[in-house]
Amino acid sequence: MADDVELIIQLPRDGVLDRHLREDPPLSVTSGRVAIERLPADAEGRVVPPPVGEVVLSVLSPEALSREADQVRQVIKRAAADGEPLVVVVAAAEELREDELAAVLDAAARTRRVVLLRVLSS
Repeated sequence: MADDVELIIQLPRDGVLDRHLREDPPLSVTSGRVAIERLPADAEGRVVPPPVGEVVLSVLSPEALSREADQVRQVIKRAAADGEPLVVVVAAAEELREDELAAVLDAAARTRRVVLLRVLSS
């Protein structure tokens, strides 16, 4: 990954969200601040929860990221300075808008740890 990547989005390969991000990526993706990692999905289009990393927050949808932006920032800020990647889990998403990524990006820019946004299904 490039040094300027602040957040890695992990998502099911070839799902609705993957297609949406290919067709209409948010500015943070096109600018290189966010990298996308496409993961194999099961028969139902889901990826398994991360086997490694420290899950700091789980939400049902990406709308919660913008609605609970302070909580997103706090859980990442409170995490130790070193260790495995910090993981924010989104249960399902068909799209990710810039405003939904903003809180995670803001928090990720303030930590030395890798931050993953893992979308389990789309």
